[in-house]
Amino acid sequence: MKEQKNPASTIRLLRQIAFVSILFAAILCILILVNWFQLQRADPLNTPVLKTTIERLSNNPDDQQLRDQLRTLDLLARKAYFTSQWQICTGGYLLLISILVVVICLKTIDFIQKKIPDLPGAKTDTFWIDRKINRKWVAFTGIGIVLISLVLAFFTHDELGKMLGEENSRQTDTITDQGLTKNGPSSRQNNVSRNSDLLTPVTTGDTNTKPGLQALNDFPTWAEIIENYPSFRGPGGNGVVYQKNIPTNWDGKTGKNIKWKTTVPLPGYNSPVVWNDRVFLSGANETKREVYSFDASTGKILWAARVDKIPGSPEKAPAVNKETGQAAPTLTTDGRRVYAIFANGDLVAFDFDGKLIWARNLGLPANHYGYSSSLMMYRDLLIVQYDQRGSAFVVGLSGKTGETVWKTSRNVKVSWASPVVIHTGKRTELLLAAEPFVAAYNPANGKEFWKLDCISGEVGPSVAYADGIVFSVNDYSKLAAVQIGETPKLLWENSDYLSDVPSPVASDKYVFLLTSYGTAVCYDAKTGAKYWEHDFENTTYASPVLADGKIYAMDKQGIMHIFKADKEFSLVSEPKLGEGSVCTPAMVNGKIFIRGDKNLYCVGK
Repeated sequence: MKEQKNPASTIRLLRQIAFVSILFAAILCILILVNWFQLQRADPLNTPVLKTTIERLSNNPDDQQLRDQLRTLDLLARKAYFTSQWQICTGGYLLLISILVVVICLKTIDFIQKKIPDLPGAKTDTFWIDRKINRKWVAFTGIGIVLISLVLAFFTHDELGKMLGEENSRQTDTITDQGLTKNGPSSRQNNVSRNSDLLTPVTTGDTNTKPGLQALNDFPTWAEIIENYPSFRGPGGNGVVYQKNIPTNWDGKTGKNIKWKTTVPLPGYNSPVVWNDRVFLSGANETKREVYSFDASTGKILWAARVDKIPGSPEKAPAVNKETGQAAPTLTTDGRRVYAIFANGDLVAFDFDGKLIWARNLGLPANHYGYSSSLMMYRDLLIVQYDQRGSAFVVGLSGKTGETVWKTSRNVKVSWASPVVIHTGKRTELLLAAEPFVAAYNPANGKEFWKLDCISGEVGPSVAYADGIVFSVNDYSKLAAVQIGETPKLLWENSDYLSDVPSPVASDKYVFLLTSYGTAVCYDAKTGAKYWEHDFENTTYASPVLADGKIYAMDKQGIMHIFKADKEFSLVSEPKLGEGSVCTPAMVNGKIFIRGDKNLYCVGK
């Protein structure tokens, strides 16, 4: 006969398992509760070491060792973040399993344990009833603690994610502005919009990077950006150059201080962009569109890439004003790729060897002069302002793949202005101008921060920014100074001198305006008081640039008017290019790159 199992030993084993499970659950509860209170008191991304390193780097932005140290600290914080997420989730699941084991054990014991039936008419002893009630209270208390621990476990997981996401966004803006990069979850995954009206890009390059995760070298640091000239009007598109020793004397006819001159194959009104030893331009006519890479040292054309056969591209080039042309928007680069857009909506990305990475068409612009808004980069996003008749929007595209990351519709009229990216000290803002608003957006996700009704007409000039004030202007409108913040306000306005093409430029003390008919004006940035005006007489389309305490303003005759950025007008020099120009110069490494009507010039001492 088979030996019968002893119910008492089984019950004893089940009780031991239940006891161990309860003990394990109690330890997990304590750990989860401690973790919750620690999380409320500690900020893993705001440690004294990290804050001190950021402060040191802000005082020494060129210190590569500090940048590497901060990258390491940031990476450790990211690892701690993901480890904490895993630990909290795992703890919550283990706690559930422990409680489930306890319940199963107790139910099994209750099932196999023999119960003594109550005798009829027998007197009930309250001792066992009271003991049963006490056990229930203990059990309910334990269950309550367990439930609180479970709620805190999963709430902590979400709260930690939100906190790290917000801190990541805040520190990303700050650190990027100081010349650093971040490696972690991308906050732009929120509010991502995939839009059917924008065609899927044709991609030829490597696209193996996982969405939401960025390598440290996916975009340039601020230190790299200010060492170069990556977009229209320089870093951030704000018209301010951070380098010194910019030439003030040359002559295109005699060749004085002209290092080289190279003919650009196709016409275009876009300005040069420069990254290290490369200068980029585009050119186009009604039948042909090309992107060019020049050697910055010699002027040699390293490659000329043809732009054609793009899905969705219109068969015929659009009708444009002759002063706009088929290639008016200035290119942009992130030091990894160069990006160009044309009047027909063709948008392309090439690597530095001239290989097509991706291409797409954004739709034929409904624009009666021709599309001219220049491109802008924010970290690894390509920003395109596409304010057209009946369909105005701004879009952020992946620089690596061309895919739409976000798209924001805009209730504005047609605009020819270009995006400007600035850092306010608290956050990074994308500034756009089009009737009737000057508006600011989060460049990471396209969310609108603020807007103010302060501009009208067919807007051509981009905005300028300095010391918390945005300056916008347009012909038949007004020059407006907007104090930005959570609630922007109009600081002052003036309508004496207005511009329809050149963009203003500002310092913390002054704002300088150049009209298309050649008059330069200086105002007090805070009050709007006019300090001086000076007439250069020649028509001007290029935007003035502030560099090394001087304003550089190129007129259509090819004369560069250089004067001090001061409240008293002081002319420095007026060197001549030798041919006409409507393009804004690029200044980097002690050189000036100027696109004339036919040639690209390099000026250097």
